[in-house]
Amino acid sequence: MEETLIIEAPQAATANAPLGDGDVWDNKVGTNITGSQAVLEALIVEGVDTVFGYPGGAIMPIYDALYDYHDKLKHILVRHEQGGIHAGQGYARSSGRVGVVFATSGPGATNLVTGLADAMIDSTPLVCITGQVFAHLLGTDAFQEVDVINITTPVTKWNCQVTDASEIPNALAKAFFIARTGRPGPVLVDITKNAQLQKFDYEGYKPCNHIRSYRPKPIVRPSYIEAAAKLINEAKKPFVIFGQGVILGEAEKEFKAFIEKGGLPSAWTILGLSALPTDHYLNVGMLGMHGNYGPNVLTNECDVLIAVGMRFDDRVTGRLDKYAKQAKVIHLDIDPAEIDKNVKTTVPVWGDCKETLPMLTALIDKKEHTEWHNQFKALSAKETEIVIHKELNPTEGEITMGEVLNVLNELTHGDAIIVTDVGQHQMVACRYAKFNQSKSNITSGGAGTMGFGLPAAIGAKFGAPERTVVAIIGDGGIQMTIQELGTIMQTGVNVKILILNNRFLGMVRQWQQLFHDKRYSFVDIESPDYVAVAKAYRIEGSSINERKDLKNALAEMLNHDGSYLLEVMVAKEDNVFPMVPQGRGVSEIVLTKDQV
Repeated sequence: MEETLIIEAPQAATANAPLGDGDVWDNKVGTNITGSQAVLEALIVEGVDTVFGYPGGAIMPIYDALYDYHDKLKHILVRHEQGGIHAGQGYARSSGRVGVVFATSGPGATNLVTGLADAMIDSTPLVCITGQVFAHLLGTDAFQEVDVINITTPVTKWNCQVTDASEIPNALAKAFFIARTGRPGPVLVDITKNAQLQKFDYEGYKPCNHIRSYRPKPIVRPSYIEAAAKLINEAKKPFVIFGQGVILGEAEKEFKAFIEKGGLPSAWTILGLSALPTDHYLNVGMLGMHGNYGPNVLTNECDVLIAVGMRFDDRVTGRLDKYAKQAKVIHLDIDPAEIDKNVKTTVPVWGDCKETLPMLTALIDKKEHTEWHNQFKALSAKETEIVIHKELNPTEGEITMGEVLNVLNELTHGDAIIVTDVGQHQMVACRYAKFNQSKSNITSGGAGTMGFGLPAAIGAKFGAPERTVVAIIGDGGIQMTIQELGTIMQTGVNVKILILNNRFLGMVRQWQQLFHDKRYSFVDIESPDYVAVAKAYRIEGSSINERKDLKNALAEMLNHDGSYLLEVMVAKEDNVFPMVPQGRGVSEIVLTKDQV
């Protein structure tokens, strides 16, 4: 006989983790319930506490059922479905849990596509539930009908369409299991309106822990661990590059133990940022197009390159035919598809890095590699002299983005969650923000989605309500999803919004300056009075353009009781350096525009 676990609704499950194997949530067991009720029962068992969504005709039955579950599930009414899914992403990234999003059929579902693509490439666990027209209308071009399954297949880890209420529990159990396990990702379940309304005999919800033909974690091969350890022990110039896989695998402690035992200099991708404290003595900085000078140059001098939970994105590698050709490559990844996809691996280490890193640590020798570390320090000193000091500590001219980050670090002490939009401010924030704990840097990495920042910050605050959340956004990106100020107004969520306004679409302008003879084609963007706009949404704010006001303005923003919008007018034509120009190798990184 199946064991039934009887618990009170608010404590149904915690930390977005389902009940134990074989346990059943008994709230409606043995009764006749609707498909819509079954959806909400599933969310409760899966430990969901917050849903981001926007109602509409085809999902109205689920919203009707939600009326009776408002004390068990918090629903955040966003102002646009894209805002909803970005909020779900922010929630997932700050909490480590699965984000959940509701949308209706037709345009409601298609408005999720950008966020699905973003979540797919950045491995963010989401379950999106969309309403669909009645099953008998499928394929008839009914009002607000689109083929959401075929549209979203390329941008989801898994999707399905449910046309019968009795299929809902199993479909959602699979959805949550697939979204959170292995390499995480977005899942979409499309439910027809008749299935939402239909009643069926409910036998309880059983979380899924196995799907035939789906193996979330590859089998770890000890022989590969041994081969990798041998290479590391023989290396004179080992170099670790790490990505978000460390965070997703909750392997921060294991990673730290690994690099400390081996004395391994370590650099991060932008999604790996915060997996290791930025001030850790083995943290040598950021990789890639606007990364730090030392990590990029010395990538092409190391003898063993150890990649942990990263996918060798083109923004990290530059030209592949010039990337680390001298090095033997060890690649630790949970997704076998990433092995040898871009960079040929000498030793592949398949598996969850929380499991593989301790196995590797046990076999490597205790070392320091002092001379090798000194090479990183020398190049760091050169970058500091030419770029960083001027960016962080200017004494004249307009405010720089870097000095804003420098003062922000001083005030937050590296304890805030920083959510960035996409553009120059994103690269500056990733380069200079300080972090003491994991899950603190939230940005759109692989897709580079403008408009991500504001809604993602809202979601991040709901995912980590005890932490300070600062959204750093450019004057271009903020205007793409500025309507989500309405979500802040209605919910009262406390998000600090820092707009770095350079009156340009800055990253495009930088490229037009450097590579298109300064032909500024449609990058000069005008902005509204952001403080007045914020005030219209009952959000306090201010705007500054003088250096003497910067620290007090940032302090006022951080100390304000509630959301606050601060606009800082920054230098109009500043560029982000260092930079790996397109078509060059990582070791050809330049420090000034004269070198481009």
